[in-house]
Amino acid sequence: MIVTLCTERIRTLDDIRAFLDGSEAADITPHGREAAHAFIERALVRFRYHLGLSRAGKGLVREFLAKVTGYSDSQLSRLIARQRRTGRIRDHRLRPPARPFATVYTTADAVLLAEVDEAFGQLSGPATKRILWRQYHVFGDERFKRLVGISNGHIYNLRGRRAYRSARTTFRATRGAISSIGKRRRPRPEGRPGFVRVDTVHSGDRDGEKGAYVINMVDEVTQFQQLAAVPRITEHFMVPVLAALVGAFPFRVLGFHADNGSEYINHRVAAMLNKLHVEEFTKSRPRRSNDNALVESKNGNVVRRWLGHSHIPEHLAPPANAFLRDFLSPFLNHHRACLFAVEVEESNGRRRRKYPQELVMTPYEKLRSLPAADGFLKPGITFEQLDAVAHAATDLEAAQEVQRARKALFRLVAKALNPAA
Repeated sequence: MIVTLCTERIRTLDDIRAFLDGSEAADITPHGREAAHAFIERALVRFRYHLGLSRAGKGLVREFLAKVTGYSDSQLSRLIARQRRTGRIRDHRLRPPARPFATVYTTADAVLLAEVDEAFGQLSGPATKRILWRQYHVFGDERFKRLVGISNGHIYNLRGRRAYRSARTTFRATRGAISSIGKRRRPRPEGRPGFVRVDTVHSGDRDGEKGAYVINMVDEVTQFQQLAAVPRITEHFMVPVLAALVGAFPFRVLGFHADNGSEYINHRVAAMLNKLHVEEFTKSRPRRSNDNALVESKNGNVVRRWLGHSHIPEHLAPPANAFLRDFLSPFLNHHRACLFAVEVEESNGRRRRKYPQELVMTPYEKLRSLPAADGFLKPGITFEQLDAVAHAATDLEAAQEVQRARKALFRLVAKALNPAA
Protein backbone atom coordinates (compact mmCIF):
# COMPACT_ATOMS: atom_id res chain seq x y z
CA MET A 1 0.00 0.00 0.00
CA ILE A 2 1.24 3.49 -0.83
CA VAL A 3 1.67 5.65 2.30
CA THR A 4 2.12 9.40 2.68
CA LEU A 5 3.33 11.40 5.61
CA CYS A 6 1.82 14.12 7.73
CA THR A 7 4.80 16.45 7.11
CA GLU A 8 3.97 19.55 9.06
CA ARG A 9 6.96 18.97 11.38
CA ILE A 10 9.50 18.04 8.69
CA ARG A 11 10.59 21.37 7.25
CA THR A 12 14.40 21.17 6.93
CA LEU A 13 17.07 18.72 5.80
CA ASP A 14 17.96 18.10 9.48
CA ASP A 15 14.35 17.03 10.09
CA ILE A 16 14.71 14.58 7.20
CA ARG A 17 17.92 13.14 8.67
CA ALA A 18 16.25 12.73 12.06
CA PHE A 19 13.28 11.01 10.43
CA LEU A 20 15.49 8.63 8.46
CA ASP A 21 17.56 7.85 11.58
CA GLY A 22 14.37 7.04 13.42
CA SER A 23 14.87 9.66 16.10
CA GLU A 24 11.96 11.85 15.00
CA ALA A 25 8.37 10.74 15.44
CA ALA A 26 6.04 10.93 12.37
CA ASP A 27 2.41 10.16 11.66
CA ILE A 28 2.03 7.93 8.57
CA THR A 29 -1.35 7.63 6.89
CA PRO A 30 -2.31 5.42 3.88
CA HIS A 31 -3.28 7.28 0.71
CA GLY A 32 -3.81 6.62 -2.96
CA ARG A 33 -1.70 7.41 -6.02
CA GLU A 34 -2.97 10.99 -6.39
CA ALA A 35 -2.18 11.79 -2.76
CA ALA A 36 1.34 10.36 -3.13
CA HIS A 37 1.95 12.51 -6.22
CA ALA A 38 0.69 15.60 -4.40
CA PHE A 39 2.99 14.82 -1.45
CA ILE A 40 6.04 14.48 -3.74
CA GLU A 41 5.16 17.76 -5.47
CA ARG A 42 4.86 19.64 -2.18
CA ALA A 43 8.13 18.19 -0.86
CA LEU A 44 10.07 19.19 -3.99
CA VAL A 45 8.76 22.75 -3.68
CA ARG A 46 9.33 22.95 0.11
CA PHE A 47 12.96 21.85 -0.08
CA ARG A 48 13.62 23.87 -3.29
CA TYR A 49 14.80 20.73 -5.03
CA HIS A 50 15.29 22.40 -8.43
CA LEU A 51 16.40 25.79 -7.06
CA GLY A 52 19.94 25.36 -5.82
CA LEU A 53 19.68 22.34 -3.53
CA SER A 54 23.05 20.62 -3.22
CA ARG A 55 23.72 17.17 -4.66
CA ALA A 56 23.85 15.68 -1.15
CA GLY A 57 20.62 17.44 -0.24
CA LYS A 58 18.85 16.07 -3.36
CA GLY A 59 19.97 12.56 -2.44
CA LEU A 60 18.60 13.04 1.07
CA VAL A 61 15.23 14.26 -0.25
CA ARG A 62 15.02 11.34 -2.70
CA GLU A 63 15.76 8.85 0.11
CA PHE A 64 13.06 10.50 2.22
CA LEU A 65 10.49 10.35 -0.61
CA ALA A 66 11.32 6.71 -1.37
CA LYS A 67 10.86 5.67 2.26
CA VAL A 68 7.55 7.48 2.65
CA THR A 69 5.91 6.61 -0.69
CA GLY A 70 7.49 3.22 -1.37
CA TYR A 71 8.32 4.29 -4.96
CA SER A 72 11.40 2.94 -6.69
CA ASP A 73 14.30 5.12 -7.75
CA SER A 74 13.25 5.02 -11.41
CA GLN A 75 9.67 5.99 -10.54
CA LEU A 76 10.90 8.95 -8.50
CA SER A 77 13.21 10.03 -11.33
CA ARG A 78 10.28 10.15 -13.77
CA LEU A 79 8.05 12.08 -11.36
CA ILE A 80 10.77 14.56 -10.42
CA ALA A 81 11.57 15.16 -14.09
CA ARG A 82 7.87 15.73 -14.81
CA GLN A 83 7.62 18.26 -11.96
CA ARG A 84 10.68 20.12 -13.23
CA ARG A 85 9.34 20.18 -16.81
CA THR A 86 5.71 21.12 -16.13
CA GLY A 87 5.64 22.31 -12.52
CA ARG A 88 3.01 19.69 -11.71
CA ILE A 89 2.77 15.93 -11.17
CA ARG A 90 -0.42 14.42 -12.57
CA ASP A 91 -1.34 10.80 -13.31
CA HIS A 92 -2.14 10.83 -17.03
CA ARG A 93 -3.34 7.21 -16.95
CA LEU A 94 -6.50 8.27 -15.14
CA ARG A 95 -7.49 10.60 -17.98
CA PRO A 96 -8.94 9.81 -21.41
CA PRO A 97 -6.54 10.16 -24.34
CA ALA A 98 -5.97 13.69 -25.61
CA ARG A 99 -7.07 12.78 -29.14
CA PRO A 100 -9.23 9.66 -28.88
CA PHE A 101 -10.37 7.78 -31.98
CA ALA A 102 -13.98 8.42 -32.86
CA THR A 103 -16.28 5.51 -32.02
CA VAL A 104 -18.05 4.62 -35.25
CA TYR A 105 -19.75 1.33 -34.32
CA THR A 106 -21.66 1.15 -31.07
CA THR A 107 -22.41 -1.70 -28.71
CA ALA A 108 -25.83 -1.96 -30.37
CA ASP A 109 -24.08 -2.54 -33.71
CA ALA A 110 -22.02 -5.38 -32.23
CA VAL A 111 -25.17 -6.97 -30.80
CA LEU A 112 -26.93 -6.56 -34.17
CA LEU A 113 -23.99 -8.24 -35.95
CA ALA A 114 -24.20 -11.07 -33.42
CA GLU A 115 -27.89 -11.46 -34.28
CA VAL A 116 -27.04 -11.72 -38.00
CA ASP A 117 -24.20 -14.20 -37.39
CA GLU A 118 -26.40 -16.29 -35.12
CA ALA A 119 -29.05 -16.53 -37.83
CA PHE A 120 -26.73 -17.14 -40.78
CA GLY A 121 -24.14 -19.31 -39.03
CA GLN A 122 -21.30 -16.71 -39.17
CA LEU A 123 -20.45 -16.43 -42.85
CA SER A 124 -17.28 -14.90 -44.27
CA GLY A 125 -16.66 -11.15 -44.10
CA PRO A 126 -17.73 -10.36 -47.70
CA ALA A 127 -20.89 -12.47 -47.44
CA THR A 128 -21.82 -10.88 -44.10
CA LYS A 129 -21.15 -7.42 -45.54
CA ARG A 130 -23.57 -8.14 -48.39
CA ILE A 131 -26.26 -9.25 -45.93
CA LEU A 132 -25.86 -6.02 -43.94
CA TRP A 133 -26.08 -4.00 -47.18
CA ARG A 134 -29.24 -5.81 -48.30
CA GLN A 135 -30.93 -5.41 -44.91
CA TYR A 136 -30.61 -1.62 -45.21
CA HIS A 137 -30.85 -0.90 -48.96
CA VAL A 138 -33.19 -3.69 -50.08
CA PHE A 139 -35.38 -4.17 -47.01
CA GLY A 140 -35.09 -0.68 -45.45
CA ASP A 141 -34.06 -1.80 -41.95
CA GLU A 142 -32.79 1.42 -40.32
CA ARG A 143 -30.93 -0.51 -37.63
CA PHE A 144 -28.27 -1.41 -40.22
CA LYS A 145 -27.57 2.19 -41.30
CA ARG A 146 -24.12 2.39 -39.68
CA LEU A 147 -23.17 -1.18 -40.62
CA VAL A 148 -23.74 -0.62 -44.35
CA GLY A 149 -20.26 0.82 -44.90
CA ILE A 150 -18.36 -1.50 -42.56
CA SER A 151 -15.17 -3.04 -43.92
CA ASN A 152 -14.48 -6.77 -43.93
CA GLY A 153 -11.73 -6.34 -41.34
CA HIS A 154 -13.92 -4.35 -38.96
CA ILE A 155 -16.56 -7.09 -39.05
CA TYR A 156 -14.00 -9.33 -37.38
CA ASN A 157 -13.11 -6.51 -34.93
CA LEU A 158 -16.75 -6.29 -33.85
CA ARG A 159 -16.85 -10.06 -33.46
CA GLY A 160 -14.10 -9.70 -30.85
CA ARG A 161 -16.05 -7.25 -28.67
CA ARG A 162 -17.44 -8.37 -25.34
CA ALA A 163 -20.97 -7.31 -26.32
CA TYR A 164 -20.81 -9.52 -29.40
CA ARG A 165 -19.48 -12.52 -27.45
CA SER A 166 -22.14 -12.05 -24.77
CA ALA A 167 -24.94 -11.97 -27.34
CA ARG A 168 -23.68 -14.77 -29.53
CA THR A 169 -23.82 -18.53 -29.04
CA THR A 170 -20.78 -19.93 -30.82
CA PHE A 171 -20.86 -23.37 -32.35
CA ARG A 172 -17.73 -25.36 -33.03
CA ALA A 173 -16.84 -25.41 -36.71
CA THR A 174 -17.86 -28.58 -38.50
CA ARG A 175 -15.89 -30.65 -40.93
CA GLY A 176 -17.07 -31.09 -44.48
CA ALA A 177 -17.76 -34.54 -45.85
CA ILE A 178 -14.97 -35.93 -48.00
CA SER A 179 -15.79 -38.31 -50.82
CA SER A 180 -14.65 -39.08 -54.31
CA ILE A 181 -16.35 -37.14 -56.89
CA GLY A 182 -18.90 -39.29 -62.08
CA LYS A 183 -19.15 -40.37 -68.07
CA ARG A 184 -15.49 -39.27 -67.25
CA ARG A 185 -15.34 -35.49 -67.58
CA ARG A 186 -16.28 -32.38 -65.75
CA PRO A 187 -19.30 -30.33 -66.89
CA ARG A 188 -18.83 -27.40 -69.26
CA PRO A 189 -21.68 -24.96 -68.57
CA GLU A 190 -20.09 -22.00 -70.44
CA GLY A 191 -21.93 -19.48 -68.32
CA ARG A 192 -25.35 -21.16 -68.61
CA PRO A 193 -27.34 -22.15 -65.52
CA GLY A 194 -28.68 -25.69 -65.34
CA PHE A 195 -25.53 -27.77 -64.86
CA VAL A 196 -26.04 -29.24 -61.41
CA ARG A 197 -23.67 -31.15 -59.15
CA VAL A 198 -25.04 -33.71 -56.70
CA ASP A 199 -23.67 -35.53 -53.66
CA THR A 200 -24.88 -37.42 -50.58
CA VAL A 201 -24.26 -36.56 -46.93
CA HIS A 202 -24.93 -39.23 -44.30
CA SER A 203 -26.14 -38.23 -40.84
CA GLY A 204 -24.18 -41.07 -39.24
CA ASP A 205 -24.86 -44.33 -37.42
CA ARG A 206 -25.98 -44.85 -33.83
CA ASP A 207 -26.09 -48.16 -31.99
CA GLY A 208 -25.71 -50.03 -35.27
CA GLU A 209 -28.63 -48.23 -36.95
CA LYS A 210 -28.15 -46.15 -40.08
CA GLY A 211 -29.22 -42.53 -40.11
CA ALA A 212 -31.01 -40.55 -42.81
CA TYR A 213 -29.19 -39.30 -45.92
CA VAL A 214 -29.23 -35.73 -47.27
CA ILE A 215 -29.17 -35.22 -51.06
CA ASN A 216 -27.37 -31.99 -51.98
CA MET A 217 -27.82 -30.59 -55.52
CA VAL A 218 -26.09 -27.33 -56.57
CA ASP A 219 -26.07 -25.41 -59.84
CA GLU A 220 -22.53 -24.56 -60.91
CA VAL A 221 -23.12 -21.09 -62.38
CA THR A 222 -25.68 -19.54 -59.99
CA GLN A 223 -25.10 -21.73 -56.89
CA PHE A 224 -28.86 -22.37 -56.70
CA GLN A 225 -29.21 -25.24 -54.24
CA GLN A 226 -31.90 -27.83 -53.56
CA LEU A 227 -31.81 -30.25 -50.61
CA ALA A 228 -33.78 -33.35 -49.67
CA ALA A 229 -33.59 -36.18 -47.11
CA VAL A 230 -34.19 -39.89 -47.68
CA PRO A 231 -34.15 -42.78 -45.19
CA ARG A 232 -31.95 -44.94 -47.47
CA ILE A 233 -30.00 -44.46 -50.70
CA THR A 234 -31.74 -47.22 -52.61
CA GLU A 235 -33.35 -46.73 -56.01
CA HIS A 236 -36.82 -46.89 -54.42
CA PHE A 237 -36.13 -43.68 -52.47
CA MET A 238 -33.51 -41.95 -54.63
CA VAL A 239 -35.19 -41.80 -58.04
CA PRO A 240 -38.38 -39.87 -57.03
CA VAL A 241 -36.40 -37.52 -54.78
CA LEU A 242 -33.84 -36.74 -57.52
CA ALA A 243 -36.67 -36.07 -59.95
CA ALA A 244 -38.28 -33.68 -57.43
CA LEU A 245 -34.98 -31.84 -56.89
CA VAL A 246 -34.39 -31.43 -60.62
CA GLY A 247 -37.93 -30.08 -60.96
CA ALA A 248 -37.46 -27.60 -58.10
CA PHE A 249 -34.97 -25.42 -60.00
CA PRO A 250 -36.59 -22.40 -61.68
CA PHE A 251 -34.51 -23.00 -64.82
CA ARG A 252 -34.19 -26.08 -67.03
CA VAL A 253 -31.55 -28.59 -65.87
CA LEU A 254 -29.19 -29.32 -68.78
CA GLY A 255 -26.51 -31.38 -67.05
CA PHE A 256 -26.30 -33.77 -64.09
CA HIS A 257 -22.90 -34.46 -62.54
CA ALA A 258 -22.25 -36.93 -59.71
CA ASP A 259 -19.37 -38.75 -58.11
CA ASN A 260 -18.91 -42.47 -58.68
CA GLY A 261 -21.44 -43.60 -56.07
CA SER A 262 -23.78 -46.37 -57.14
CA GLU A 263 -26.79 -44.43 -55.83
CA TYR A 264 -26.36 -42.11 -58.84
CA ILE A 265 -24.55 -44.21 -61.43
CA ASN A 266 -27.26 -46.72 -62.27
CA HIS A 267 -29.79 -47.36 -65.03
CA ARG A 268 -32.83 -46.15 -63.04
CA VAL A 269 -31.33 -42.70 -62.50
CA ALA A 270 -30.16 -42.54 -66.13
CA ALA A 271 -33.68 -43.37 -67.32
CA MET A 272 -35.16 -40.73 -65.03
CA LEU A 273 -32.79 -38.06 -66.37
CA ASN A 274 -33.54 -39.08 -69.92
CA LYS A 275 -37.27 -38.77 -69.22
CA LEU A 276 -36.71 -35.24 -67.86
CA HIS A 277 -34.69 -34.34 -71.00
CA VAL A 278 -31.45 -33.72 -69.12
CA GLU A 279 -28.89 -33.59 -71.93
CA GLU A 280 -25.68 -34.47 -70.09
CA PHE A 281 -25.02 -37.12 -67.45
CA THR A 282 -21.38 -36.91 -66.31
CA LYS A 283 -19.35 -38.32 -63.46
CA SER A 284 -16.08 -37.39 -61.85
CA ARG A 285 -12.72 -38.52 -63.14
CA PRO A 286 -10.36 -40.54 -60.93
CA ARG A 287 -7.84 -38.50 -58.95
CA ARG A 288 -9.60 -35.25 -59.96
CA SER A 289 -11.27 -34.20 -56.74
CA ASN A 290 -12.06 -30.72 -58.11
CA ASP A 291 -14.57 -32.22 -60.56
CA ASN A 292 -17.24 -32.10 -57.86
CA ALA A 293 -15.65 -29.53 -55.57
CA LEU A 294 -18.56 -27.09 -55.56
CA VAL A 295 -21.08 -29.50 -54.07
CA GLU A 296 -18.45 -30.85 -51.69
CA SER A 297 -17.87 -27.36 -50.33
CA LYS A 298 -21.63 -26.89 -49.93
CA ASN A 299 -21.75 -30.14 -47.95
CA GLY A 300 -19.57 -28.54 -45.32
CA ASN A 301 -20.65 -24.89 -45.50
CA VAL A 302 -24.40 -25.58 -45.70
CA VAL A 303 -25.46 -29.13 -44.85
CA ARG A 304 -23.06 -29.68 -41.95
CA ARG A 305 -23.48 -26.11 -40.76
CA TRP A 306 -27.25 -26.48 -40.46
CA LEU A 307 -27.60 -30.19 -39.64
CA GLY A 308 -24.22 -30.89 -38.08
CA HIS A 309 -22.90 -34.42 -37.63
CA SER A 310 -25.78 -35.50 -35.42
CA HIS A 311 -27.50 -38.82 -36.03
CA ILE A 312 -30.97 -38.36 -37.58
CA PRO A 313 -32.96 -41.61 -37.38
CA GLU A 314 -34.12 -42.82 -40.76
CA HIS A 315 -37.78 -42.78 -39.71
CA LEU A 316 -37.40 -38.97 -39.26
CA ALA A 317 -36.38 -38.51 -42.90
CA PRO A 318 -39.86 -37.10 -43.85
CA PRO A 319 -39.78 -34.19 -41.33
CA ALA A 320 -36.11 -33.57 -42.19
CA ASN A 321 -37.05 -33.48 -45.88
CA ALA A 322 -39.88 -31.02 -45.13
CA PHE A 323 -37.43 -28.73 -43.31
CA LEU A 324 -34.94 -28.84 -46.19
CA ARG A 325 -37.59 -28.35 -48.89
CA ASP A 326 -39.81 -25.73 -47.26
CA PHE A 327 -37.33 -23.68 -45.21
CA LEU A 328 -33.65 -24.20 -45.88
CA SER A 329 -33.62 -24.43 -49.71
CA PRO A 330 -35.70 -21.23 -50.27
CA PHE A 331 -33.54 -19.42 -47.72
CA LEU A 332 -30.29 -20.47 -49.39
CA ASN A 333 -31.46 -19.40 -52.84
CA HIS A 334 -33.06 -16.06 -52.00
CA HIS A 335 -31.39 -14.78 -48.82
CA ARG A 336 -27.93 -16.30 -48.22
CA ALA A 337 -25.11 -14.43 -49.97
CA CYS A 338 -22.50 -16.44 -51.92
CA LEU A 339 -19.09 -15.50 -53.31
CA PHE A 340 -18.56 -15.67 -57.08
CA ALA A 341 -15.08 -15.74 -58.59
CA VAL A 342 -13.52 -13.82 -61.47
CA GLU A 343 -10.27 -14.93 -63.10
CA VAL A 344 -7.51 -12.33 -63.39
CA GLU A 345 -4.32 -12.77 -65.41
CA GLU A 346 -1.25 -11.47 -63.61
CA SER A 347 1.86 -9.94 -65.14
CA ASN A 348 3.70 -13.26 -64.97
CA GLY A 349 0.99 -14.99 -67.02
CA ARG A 350 -0.56 -16.87 -64.13
CA ARG A 351 -4.34 -16.77 -63.71
CA ARG A 352 -5.78 -16.27 -60.25
CA ARG A 353 -9.32 -16.32 -58.92
CA LYS A 354 -10.51 -13.27 -57.02
CA TYR A 355 -13.78 -12.66 -55.21
CA PRO A 356 -14.65 -8.94 -55.55
CA GLN A 357 -17.28 -7.48 -53.23
CA GLU A 358 -19.57 -6.54 -56.12
CA LEU A 359 -19.89 -10.24 -57.00
CA VAL A 360 -21.07 -11.23 -53.52
CA MET A 361 -24.79 -11.92 -54.05
CA THR A 362 -27.54 -14.43 -53.48
CA PRO A 363 -28.04 -17.23 -56.05
CA TYR A 364 -31.26 -15.54 -57.19
CA GLU A 365 -29.45 -12.21 -57.67
CA LYS A 366 -26.79 -14.07 -59.69
CA LEU A 367 -29.50 -15.62 -61.89
CA ARG A 368 -31.08 -12.23 -62.51
CA SER A 369 -27.70 -10.71 -63.39
CA LEU A 370 -27.02 -13.19 -66.24
CA PRO A 371 -27.37 -11.87 -69.80
CA ALA A 372 -30.77 -12.79 -71.26
CA ALA A 373 -31.74 -14.37 -67.95
CA ASP A 374 -35.41 -14.65 -68.96
CA GLY A 375 -34.47 -17.22 -71.58
CA PHE A 376 -33.24 -19.70 -68.96
CA LEU A 377 -36.46 -19.85 -66.93
CA LYS A 378 -38.81 -22.78 -67.28
CA PRO A 379 -42.11 -22.18 -69.09
CA GLY A 380 -44.69 -20.70 -66.73
CA ILE A 381 -42.07 -19.21 -64.36
CA THR A 382 -41.41 -15.46 -64.37
CA PHE A 383 -39.09 -13.18 -62.44
CA GLU A 384 -42.13 -11.38 -61.01
CA GLN A 385 -43.15 -14.63 -59.29
CA LEU A 386 -39.60 -15.21 -58.05
CA ASP A 387 -39.32 -11.58 -56.84
CA ALA A 388 -42.40 -12.10 -54.68
CA VAL A 389 -40.73 -15.09 -53.04
CA ALA A 390 -37.42 -13.26 -52.57
CA HIS A 391 -39.05 -10.22 -50.92
CA ALA A 392 -41.66 -11.98 -48.82
CA ALA A 393 -39.29 -11.57 -45.84
CA THR A 394 -36.02 -9.81 -45.13
CA ASP A 395 -32.80 -11.81 -45.09
CA LEU A 396 -32.69 -11.66 -41.29
CA GLU A 397 -36.33 -12.65 -40.85
CA ALA A 398 -35.87 -15.58 -43.23
CA ALA A 399 -32.75 -16.75 -41.39
CA GLN A 400 -34.51 -16.57 -38.03
CA GLU A 401 -37.47 -18.53 -39.41
CA VAL A 402 -35.09 -21.26 -40.60
CA GLN A 403 -33.47 -21.33 -37.16
CA ARG A 404 -36.86 -21.86 -35.51
CA ALA A 405 -37.72 -24.66 -37.92
CA ARG A 406 -34.31 -26.23 -37.34
CA LYS A 407 -34.80 -26.20 -33.57
CA ALA A 408 -38.21 -27.83 -33.98
CA LEU A 409 -36.66 -30.57 -36.12
CA PHE A 410 -33.92 -31.29 -33.61
CA ARG A 411 -36.43 -31.44 -30.77
CA LEU A 412 -37.99 -34.33 -32.67
CA VAL A 413 -34.54 -35.90 -33.13
CA ALA A 414 -33.69 -35.51 -29.43
CA LYS A 415 -37.03 -37.02 -28.39
CA ALA A 416 -36.47 -39.99 -30.73
CA LEU A 417 -32.95 -40.59 -29.44
CA ASN A 418 -33.88 -40.12 -25.75
CA PRO A 419 -37.51 -41.22 -25.36
CA ALA A 420 -37.26 -41.32 -21.56
CA ALA A 421 -36.11 -37.68 -21.31
